[in-house]
Amino acid sequence: MIETTLIQETALLIGLATQTQSQEQTSEYLDELAFLVETAGGVPVKRFIQKLTHADSKTYVGSGKLQEIRNWMEENPVDLVVFDDALSPSQIRNIESVLQCRILDRNNLILDIFARRAVTSYARTQVELAQNEYLLPRLTRMWTHLEKQRGGIGLRGPGEQEIETDRRILRYRISLLKDKLEAIDKQMMTQRKHRRDMVRVALVGYTNVGKSTIMNVLAKSDLFAENKLFATLDTTVRKVVIETQPFLLSDTVGFIRKLPHSLVESFKSTLDEVREADILVHVADISHPAFEEQINVVRQTLADIKASDKPTIMVFNKTDAYRFIEKEADDLTPPTKENLTLEELEKTWMAREHLPSLFISATDKTNIDKLRETLHAEVRKIVVVRYPENQG
Repeated sequence: MIETTLIQETALLIGLATQTQSQEQTSEYLDELAFLVETAGGVPVKRFIQKLTHADSKTYVGSGKLQEIRNWMEENPVDLVVFDDALSPSQIRNIESVLQCRILDRNNLILDIFARRAVTSYARTQVELAQNEYLLPRLTRMWTHLEKQRGGIGLRGPGEQEIETDRRILRYRISLLKDKLEAIDKQMMTQRKHRRDMVRVALVGYTNVGKSTIMNVLAKSDLFAENKLFATLDTTVRKVVIETQPFLLSDTVGFIRKLPHSLVESFKSTLDEVREADILVHVADISHPAFEEQINVVRQTLADIKASDKPTIMVFNKTDAYRFIEKEADDLTPPTKENLTLEELEKTWMAREHLPSLFISATDKTNIDKLRETLHAEVRKIVVVRYPENQG
């Protein structure tokens, strides 16, 4: 009988605490990196945090720390080492030469997950373009790998020629993919023009906050939704009717901290759904310890794509998973958000934002009726102004 059990790759995680990023923050970021590794099918087994004023230009963590990691790996072999930042091609080469192991940076890992999640031809084209643009400056590293395997002597000239050949092939492929995306973008732009007679609402938020689940509840659809990062890559648009008022609701790709620039560029058309929406529903995971930072990441991304000035409904999802930790009576330290009940949280900065704010659980259907009422009210505001001739 042939053994078909899938062997999961083990991963070592590396983060950097700097002047602008505390060790506690770095630890939280490595939690997210671990989730990314798990989403990609790997198993995080160990993490290292290095304290430096800024990343070392040659080895990211410094030669001493790199040797410490190498010593640990000699007794605890792992399949790959993942860094929680984008690494330059030279940094990857230098790190690889010391650790003698496959090295991934955050961008490479996210691209791998996007490649696994891409289902439609359009999403696959977007991801392939981003992967090729990431790969182009890193071809030399691939060839030095081959030189080591073959001994290196006598291969330098042909190797360089092959690198140039591969670069030309990649550049040609990138050009073809850009042309293909441009053609698809025009088709999608035409589709969006045909939908202009209806108000458009877009669900936005950090990855894995429950946007697809909310979409399923509101649109009575059955979109793929699971507890993994980037479960949704393709924008899905559904017609929703609340109290006889129809509108279009779109579910978009989730944002994430340090989203690779090449992905933002290649997913331009997907993000156009956000840019051209009339109303944004910003979904946040209230149960996540860093939900405020995630909100800021989404807001910054919206500002970057020039979509931050739209009417917005703030939805704090996953109230069913929120954990309130009651303080001891004699504890005089200032309360953190974990020590606040949901009712107390509602009276903090969230109440002063001048945005419609709702606390819901899409899983338990808590406050979904209130979300429907708020959506209906916001859509009606636009309909009354845009289509006065249709008002009784």
